[in-house]
Amino acid sequence: MSHPQLAELADEYFQWKLMTEPISASLIGIHDYDAEFGEFSRAAEDRHITELRAFASRAAAVDPAELNASDRITRDVLIFETENAADVAETRSAEMAVNHTIGLQAMIPVVVPQLSIETAEHADAFIERFSKSQQAYGEMNDRLAEGVANGRTPMASTAQKTVDQIDGMLAMPVDQDPFMNAQTPAGADEAAWKERLAALVTDHVRPALQSYRDMVAESVVPAGRSDDEPGLCHLPDGEATYARYVKQHTSLPLDPEEIHHLGLRQIDSLAEEYRTLGQEVLGTSDLKEIYTRLRDDPDLHFTTGADVVAASEAAMAKAKAAMGDWFGRLPKADCVVAETPSGPTAFYFPPATDGSRPGTFFVNTEDPTRWGRFEIEAMAYHEGIPGHHLQLAISQELEDVPEFRKHAQVTVYAEGWGLYTERLADEMGLYTGGLERIGMLSADSMRAGRLVVDTGIHAKGWTREQGIQYFLDNSPMSRGTVEGEVDRYIGMPGQALAYMIGRLEIMRMRAEAEAAMGDGFDIRGFHDTVLSSGLVPMETLDRMVKDWVAAS
Repeated sequence: MSHPQLAELADEYFQWKLMTEPISASLIGIHDYDAEFGEFSRAAEDRHITELRAFASRAAAVDPAELNASDRITRDVLIFETENAADVAETRSAEMAVNHTIGLQAMIPVVVPQLSIETAEHADAFIERFSKSQQAYGEMNDRLAEGVANGRTPMASTAQKTVDQIDGMLAMPVDQDPFMNAQTPAGADEAAWKERLAALVTDHVRPALQSYRDMVAESVVPAGRSDDEPGLCHLPDGEATYARYVKQHTSLPLDPEEIHHLGLRQIDSLAEEYRTLGQEVLGTSDLKEIYTRLRDDPDLHFTTGADVVAASEAAMAKAKAAMGDWFGRLPKADCVVAETPSGPTAFYFPPATDGSRPGTFFVNTEDPTRWGRFEIEAMAYHEGIPGHHLQLAISQELEDVPEFRKHAQVTVYAEGWGLYTERLADEMGLYTGGLERIGMLSADSMRAGRLVVDTGIHAKGWTREQGIQYFLDNSPMSRGTVEGEVDRYIGMPGQALAYMIGRLEIMRMRAEAEAAMGDGFDIRGFHDTVLSSGLVPMETLDRMVKDWVAAS
């Protein structure tokens, strides 16, 4: 039976999250806040910090000795989420939050078609929400003005890329605007609905984007930092700020120098695998030649978005057929592949809890030639099955846990699992052949390199070009891909650390369980233990696995 005080607190926190993140609420199929856009002002941020600290304090006051195993997890996750969210909000990163990859202007076109609009009421709320675009972007402009005044700005080049991106969006004919891809309500007159959407774009969305574009172009770009000083370490409070991001995204008290050297060791350990597969597939064991062939040989790259999607779907079909042998618990929701021209290179949206939308693995095909034919299987297994779909769909389908835990945000668990499943897919025999297994190594190079480059930029003072050159020297990624990756790390400090840190932690836990249990170790039992409680910090997951071993 759940601890009543903790259960009440968990429910109160979930309702608070829905209210403060209304678009996220809509995406998971909860329509209570469909008409709200969200708050971006300094006053709202201050209020949220105070409220988050109060949630953390109340959770910490509950004695863990009084709790059953599930309630103890609830307490852990609640404290972790609220403390870290407050810590990061206190860095005032909104003052320099201009990003052409994951900024609001980049993600809204991806989000809009995913919002469930099933009734006339949903449609009215959708229009009302995005009619508030000018207020939202106005608040963001105010924060950027604070940043300029405080000497806290993004790179000028990143800001300029955002301006160019918005210029392209504003130049589109209205009937091609991403908002025109919003779902049509059931039974609605489609032509009339399109007219309402066009008016929304013309009267509210585009004027808001224009004001944001002008703020970035006229104030942020001239004050922006150079490409030689992209990292947080160039800010007066940069070291403390980066430490908060490292904790948020790894859940562990790790030192950037320690992480940097871990990445260097991981890069070194991949070399022998590359040489073996390179000889088998490409006829060479020379690392530089392997990287060059993978990077530059047009025969090893896609030419159309349709082919990228087809290869992704073929990989997912293989994974679906095999997953029952490796997992006892499987998601009820399906997972589909979708093509997108914007947003990150690849990403996953969980299904809506009301069943209106399946889990979706999005693949960015704006430039299909950036995708190596060797890369797509590893990416599909990471983003879809057995990666994020099993993890996040199962989490949402859990019963007898507080609602907030079904949608918890723990980057190291989420991305660590995704990366773990790229190697697991090899154990499962899912890779088509040696070329696709090289793609697994390429993905490892990226994630190991992230440990080196993220810490290099934000803790050691590397330039943008140093980060780019490190990847070119130590991976088969193309320069275009590398530039996008490095810009991402500059704009999202610490997030890139989660992948390899999380995978190494999950692999360590599995190895210790195998050693302790011997022939009694059951891989399905291990995976079900890892996935049975939603997203949790690494220290909590370690305790869960140890408890499973002791009880088996």
